[in-house]
Amino acid sequence: MDNYSAMLARISKPGAMERFARLYGRREGELARQLTRYTQLVKAHEELFHASDAPLYLISAPGRTEIIGNHTDHNNGRVLAAAVNLDCVACVSPRQDSQVRVHSQGYPSIALSVDDLDMRPEEEGTSAALIRGVARGMQDRGFRLGGFDAVMTSDVMGGSGLSSSAAYEVLVCAIFDALYNGFTMESTPRAQIAQYAENVYFGKPSGLMDQMACSTGGLVTIDFKAEPEVTPLSYSFNDAGYSLVVVNTGGSHDNLTAEYAAVRREMEEVAGFFGEKVLRQVRNEQFWQHIGPLREKYGERAVLRAMHFFGENRRVRQMVSAVREKDLPAMLANLIESGESSWMLLQNLYPAGIHQPLALALAMASVMLKGKGAWRVHGGGFAGTTLNIVPNDMIDRFVQQMKAVFGDKACFVLDVRPEGAAVVFAPEEA
Repeated sequence: MDNYSAMLARISKPGAMERFARLYGRREGELARQLTRYTQLVKAHEELFHASDAPLYLISAPGRTEIIGNHTDHNNGRVLAAAVNLDCVACVSPRQDSQVRVHSQGYPSIALSVDDLDMRPEEEGTSAALIRGVARGMQDRGFRLGGFDAVMTSDVMGGSGLSSSAAYEVLVCAIFDALYNGFTMESTPRAQIAQYAENVYFGKPSGLMDQMACSTGGLVTIDFKAEPEVTPLSYSFNDAGYSLVVVNTGGSHDNLTAEYAAVRREMEEVAGFFGEKVLRQVRNEQFWQHIGPLREKYGERAVLRAMHFFGENRRVRQMVSAVREKDLPAMLANLIESGESSWMLLQNLYPAGIHQPLALALAMASVMLKGKGAWRVHGGGFAGTTLNIVPNDMIDRFVQQMKAVFGDKACFVLDVRPEGAAVVFAPEEA
């Protein structure tokens, strides 16, 4: 039996269903969907690479959701994020040379060599830049590299607000680690390498939250006060009878760079009034004593956004305590308060103009979920997605009403995934 036949047999066994259930949950039809998905990946690898004598790995990295901590990280605040049960997954085999060949479904094929890891300006903003950047980051930390052949697929759709780029970066790092380092890398350096690739090679100045959530799995709280302090947590909304529902309102992030930049700039202007670089270095009491002169110098919006920062940092601490105590009512209350603060104080639901899809989605959610669940803006805001905590017995009605307004592909019904980057099936198990 060649390696392809052995892996296909492995993922069809009953024990494999438990592995799928841990990563993806047990919603109706989900295990069958994953079996089909993984089977198609193995067959696609065979058709493209014919590597029947090479060991095969099936490796996965999840997307992420921001639970609470809206626009706090850039001012050294606190956040709570979670890996979700949508992922980027690869069927991959090692090569005897330094060539990396990647076929991602729906994207152009990539071919490069890990012997050439210099930045290329023409690759900025591409997946090739991410692969090259991850390889350089690993090499600089002393990890071994080598070539590989991979077929990838992802249901962390771009533009969904679930960080498809971080899932891809973390997956590439996990592939090099699994094939050439025994999958020994800890989650924090894996996230830092992924962030390095995105910042330096891809050209996007992201923070560390996305990569940490994708790399670590479960819920993770990060304190950015100095060096990022990462604390894993454990909680399943589904076990409590709820689901995370991300609603993509279809708003475009194009031409919104100035809106995002203004949030950070105005917070830092308030911090600068006190001789500090970021609001985390300013005491809340100190801020409240100077609201009058702050308003006069920077305007009301800057003061309101600073108020949001101090309140949101407090809510993250409260949320972490509620998660540890499994106090769901307190969790829902914190999420609703966070969303209201983002709407009224941070003011990141919509730019100036008549298009307000996020506000509409949240207004609808507040009517349907009041007293039963929670709702808030998801991620950077101004366009994009909302996060909702929906009782499972309301899922169908909630999703149908959101789809009726925002389209058939608007809703992602999710749960927290307990594992981050993972070797789902290794060749020795086949």
